[in-house]
Amino acid sequence: MENIVIEKIKIDDIEKLQRIAKKTFFETFSPYNSAENMEKYLNEKFSEEKLLSELKNKDSEFLFAIYLGDVVGYLKVNSRDAQTELQDKNSLEIERIYVSKDFHGKKVGQILYDKALEIAQNKNIKYVWLGVWEENHRAVQFYKKNGFVEFNKHIFKFGDEEQTDLMMKKELI
Repeated sequence: MENIVIEKIKIDDIEKLQRIAKKTFFETFSPYNSAENMEKYLNEKFSEEKLLSELKNKDSEFLFAIYLGDVVGYLKVNSRDAQTELQDKNSLEIERIYVSKDFHGKKVGQILYDKALEIAQNKNIKYVWLGVWEENHRAVQFYKKNGFVEFNKHIFKFGDEEQTDLMMKKELI
């Protein structure tokens, strides 16, 4: 999609980040989860305090996708100790690629994904990995299309539910 600008997220952008994070997570997962679990997760994981802590982590990078001045998606990648699981210095975790529902199918996710790969290549990373909910078929297909393969599974605690995430990776070197 033309006119998409990728911009590094700064501390001053915390309110915009919180807004897009909550909006896109809710759009993606609310049809499949209870209102109670959704509200609890959004309030805990996307609180200003939690997001500020993540933004200040030197091993994490956040980027906005902006279309005509509006934030329509974002990316979060982690290296080294910021990674949620593997913490391999030769890997980069794509923790979040979220795009506003109105922009699904318009290549915004692909642009953010390409940016994540560029970051990995600039760091001479050997592979990129991520966890994706097994029921998020759209995302699973997106990653498979981009060359990711499943290598493991893990349990993701979502409120009072346990959900299974597929662990996927893509070798770069």
